[in-house]
Amino acid sequence: MWCHLSALSGYFVPGGNILGPLLIWQLKKDQFPILNEHGREAVNFHLSILIYLIGGGIAAFVGTFFCIGFLLFPALGVIAVAALIFSIIAGTKANEGIVYQYPMNLRLIK
Repeated sequence: MWCHLSALSGYFVPGGNILGPLLIWQLKKDQFPILNEHGREAVNFHLSILIYLIGGGIAAFVGTFFCIGFLLFPALGVIAVAALIFSIIAGTKANEGIVYQYPMNLRLIK
């Protein structure tokens, strides 16, 4: 549960959304075997969100020169809110003992 919810620290600490789950996963995966699955999912999801936000930000910035990029800025906000909601859902599922599969998650770490 703490792997998923530690990602919320990204709202207070720059990079905390990736570093929080990564630190908890690496420090505790040997003590709790199920934490290996939860940690990998949380880190992969927040790396995916970072990639989506950087790509969308670049596309929105370049698109502003063609008068259509301003339409992409609200989409970036939707992605950020979705990351918050999915992190909370994953934390509650982990508390119930269920390994949560994030939607649109790139499997970067296997």
